[in-house]
Amino acid sequence: MYRQLLRAKIHRATVTDSNLEYEGSLTIDSDLMDAAGILPYELVMVSNLNNGERFSTYALAGTRGKGEVILNGPTARKGVLGDKVIIFCYEYFLDEEAKVHSPKVIQVDAHNRMIETVSQETKT
Repeated sequence: MYRQLLRAKIHRATVTDSNLEYEGSLTIDSDLMDAAGILPYELVMVSNLNNGERFSTYALAGTRGKGEVILNGPTARKGVLGDKVIIFCYEYFLDEEAKVHSPKVIQVDAHNRMIETVSQETKT
């Protein structure tokens, strides 16, 4: 049996821009995507800490080192500049893999620069 578990998250990122006219998605600084193991066009879930919105979209690679977290297209209606969001990425694991899996947590500062990368222990 497969179980869907959190693979990685970018914790408390700050929304840096929104672009309602874009076709849709979430632009994320390439450094953050690499650290979290998120690929361009991969499904991500987003939770906005300021307004409680939760939505899914796909990730687009932003300019490396610029700290971009941009709400594009319809997602631009889910938050505003300065909102804090958590970006989640999930993966399916076999039962045995799931028992030992540890998600990667990327913590960032107010400018979306990495301050810590943590692997959380999964209890068995």
